[in-house]
Amino acid sequence: MITGQMLDTILFYGSHLDIPTHLAMHIPDGFLSLPVSLVTWVIAISLIAFSLNRVNAGYQERTVPLMGVCAAFIFAAQMINFPIPGGTSGHLLGGTLAGVLLGPWAGSLVMAVVFIVQAVLFQDGGLTVLGANIVNMGLIGTFMGYYLYRTLRYSLGGDTWRAMSVSTVIAAWTSVFVASVVCALQLALSGTVPLPVALTAMAGWHVLIAIGEAFITLIAVGYIWRTRPDLLFDPPQRVLFSKDSE
Repeated sequence: MITGQMLDTILFYGSHLDIPTHLAMHIPDGFLSLPVSLVTWVIAISLIAFSLNRVNAGYQERTVPLMGVCAAFIFAAQMINFPIPGGTSGHLLGGTLAGVLLGPWAGSLVMAVVFIVQAVLFQDGGLTVLGANIVNMGLIGTFMGYYLYRTLRYSLGGDTWRAMSVSTVIAAWTSVFVASVVCALQLALSGTVPLPVALTAMAGWHVLIAIGEAFITLIAVGYIWRTRPDLLFDPPQRVLFSKDSE
């Protein structure tokens, strides 16, 4: 997410273009056109409904309390800002973290709940554009982040620390960067801000913010990998073998 301090920086170099002061990942009401808002709502509702069906059909009961713990952790972690160069700060989005721990289906539900609570109770992002915020900050992270993590991890060896750490860092960083680009495209398609300005402001700064996302995600996943790897959605094979032999 881009904070108000960073938006001041954007305004400083682009004031002649009348850049909005709310150009951030949490899109407020009125910043997306009706067609763009409707498309993102359809995508968000469809994926959430499909995720609910997949979770009900294939997940074990122990996943439910883990979903609650994961949602609480991500919600709390998003309240903590970390500084980046330029006098601004970012915070964890958590989509890739939710995907790695819970899988893309349960992880997407957790992220949707987090952003719904933020919008309804804390006015962090608009209600009419909630679909876009869920897609950008939640679903891109859980689905794209998870499948990129899974592909890279098994390409690099699967059950090694190197494979896990490299795939986690790359997936977490990429999910935030891609989300910022998608957000910029939505704002540009809505006529809120010119595309070059939106891409420069969003993608340019989120290149740095994504580094913090990758670092925090690696710490969380690495701790679970070492202490309770069985809690991961795709646990190491050594854990599966040990459970089968019991």
